[in-house]
Amino acid sequence: MQIRDAHFPGRAPVDAYGNGGFRFAKMSHRGSLLCLPSGIYGWSLSDPSGLTLETFHKVFEEQEDIEVVLVGTGTDLRPLPPVLKDAFREAGILADPMSTGAAVRTYNVLLSENRAVAAALLAVDRADRGARWPGAGTDRV
Repeated sequence: MQIRDAHFPGRAPVDAYGNGGFRFAKMSHRGSLLCLPSGIYGWSLSDPSGLTLETFHKVFEEQEDIEVVLVGTGTDLRPLPPVLKDAFREAGILADPMSTGAAVRTYNVLLSENRAVAAALLAVDRADRGARWPGAGTDRV
């Protein structure tokens, strides 16, 4: 039996988040996500302390197609390590850390505008309380 990494070969808005995962493209995924121009990938990271150059290698592989990467750092905003901020700057990518809920909402808006956006989203147990409209994270995964 062959086990493959989770991958959706396309771009799609995130319909819901919380309960340790996400819903998108009529599917659900348990765990964190990388949303890139080449598709949506399962991301093994579960804690913001693990944000390193290595955990963003897929983002850097696609840097020519990315202007902005939104980093959902969980329930709270966590700053990116200086080495990571420097690497994104050198790659010509604006990296914007924020809570996962804010990153999901911003990603969906920028994606709808057909912008060169990527998102690195840490899974959270509960959706933001401020998200009160359909598809904004109030639905449980």
